[in-house]
Amino acid sequence: MSPHSRDFSLQMRLLLPTQLWGFSCRLQGWKVERRIRRRAGVPVYRPGPAAAEGRGGSRRAARRSRARSHGRKVTARTVRRAPVEAMKRVLESLNLNIVEMVDENATLDGGDVLFTGREFFVGLSKRTNQRGAEILADTFKDYAVSTVPVHDSLHLKSFCSMAGPNLIAIGSSEAAQKALKTMQQMSDHRYDKLTVPDDAAANCVYLNIPSKGHVLLHRAPEEYPESAKVFEKLKDHMLIPIANTELEKVDGSLTCCSVLINKASEL
Repeated sequence: MSPHSRDFSLQMRLLLPTQLWGFSCRLQGWKVERRIRRRAGVPVYRPGPAAAEGRGGSRRAARRSRARSHGRKVTARTVRRAPVEAMKRVLESLNLNIVEMVDENATLDGGDVLFTGREFFVGLSKRTNQRGAEILADTFKDYAVSTVPVHDSLHLKSFCSMAGPNLIAIGSSEAAQKALKTMQQMSDHRYDKLTVPDDAAANCVYLNIPSKGHVLLHRAPEEYPESAKVFEKLKDHMLIPIANTELEKVDGSLTCCSVLINKASEL
C-alpha cells in the first residue's frame, strides 16, 4: 500500500492514537496486554470511504463490506459477539473471575457502567436494560448500584466518566446535566464535578499510579480546544492528550479503547 494513498492515510489516523495510547501506558509503568487476535471467519471492521459520512454511513458500509468479504450473511449480533468472546479469552488467561449473563433478556454494555470506586451508576440506554443492571447489582453485592436514564446519547459514558478518585467529568448538554442530577440524587456521597463544554470530551481515562500519582488521558486540544483548557486546570494531574477523531466516527470513545485490570505487574 502506497504511503500516499487515501487508505494508508486513514489507517495511520486509526493506528497512531492506539500506539500513543500503549506508549503512554508503558511510560507510566503499566503493563499493556495485547492478546486479542481475530479468528478466521470473524467479521472485522475495515474503514472505507463512507467513514467520512459519519457514524451511520460508516456502519452501513462496514456491514456491506463484511458481507461481501465473507460471502455470507452477517448480523449485528455476530459482530457484537465476536469481541465478547475475544475479551473472555483474555480475562481467562489472566485468571480473573468471570460472571456471564445467561439471561437472554438482559443487556449490559460497558459504556453504560460507571464505577466511582464507591458505587456503580448504570445507564439505561439502547444497549443496557434494567435486567442487566439487576445482574450487575447481584454480582457486586458490596456496592450500591443506581440506574440512570440515558437520552440522546449512545451510552452513559458518552458524556461522563471519572477524572479522579472523587471527580466526575461531565458534559454541558442538557442530557448530560440531567443525568448528573439523577446521579447526585441517587447517591449518598457527594462527588466533585468537572464540567467541560463538549460531551464527547467528558469521556476520559483516569489512572492512579503509585509512582506517578494522578494520570488522566483526555481528548486532544486540536479536537476539543475549549474542553482541553478545562482539563489543564487539573494541576495535580499528569495530562496525556489522545487524538480519537477516527474511532469517534464509529462510536469509539477513550474508555472503549482499553480495559484497566488491577493485577500484579509480573503477570
